[in-house]
Amino acid sequence: MNKNQGPKKELLIVDDDQSARDMLCRALGRRNFNAQGAASVDEARALIESRYFDCALLDLKIDVDSGLELIEPLRSANPVARIVLLTGYSSISTAVAAIKLGADDYLCKPAGGEQLAAALAGDKTGTALPEISAQPPSVGRLAWEHIQRVLTENDGNISATARALDMHRRTLQRKLQKRPKGQ
Repeated sequence: MNKNQGPKKELLIVDDDQSARDMLCRALGRRNFNAQGAASVDEARALIESRYFDCALLDLKIDVDSGLELIEPLRSANPVARIVLLTGYSSISTAVAAIKLGADDYLCKPAGGEQLAAALAGDKTGTALPEISAQPPSVGRLAWEHIQRVLTENDGNISATARALDMHRRTLQRKLQKRPKGQ
């Protein structure tokens, strides 16, 4: 099957995990994208200022920064660019924040090359919606959602979020490093 139909789209991939970034660049390079990787928000900003991108794939958590910070500069550089947020730490509050800031799609890791290519192309037929569980979310999952909402309200500030939750900052950092329970 020939994936190289038409001119390649210029794609920015921002992920602080080098192996994940390299794998995404290779996988999407085979799917009609000219992928350029960045390891940090600062590196991505420099690329956005120097190059034109048709689309971007942003990791939510980039070291101590957030991929959400890159939505506005990408929109300013190209108002019609497709922006997809990719995260291993999904929450309703970050999905809502991403869409409100101008992201076009929000995907959870792991996502396959075909699913990513479809999202970057704006093709909703290639992505299946997750099945909605009849079970209510677990207490752990609800706690994770609450922490994410409060973190978003505090613009990602860990110390302010810890104070708002009446929690020690290190305890909050440990909770944020773990995957949410009861997915």
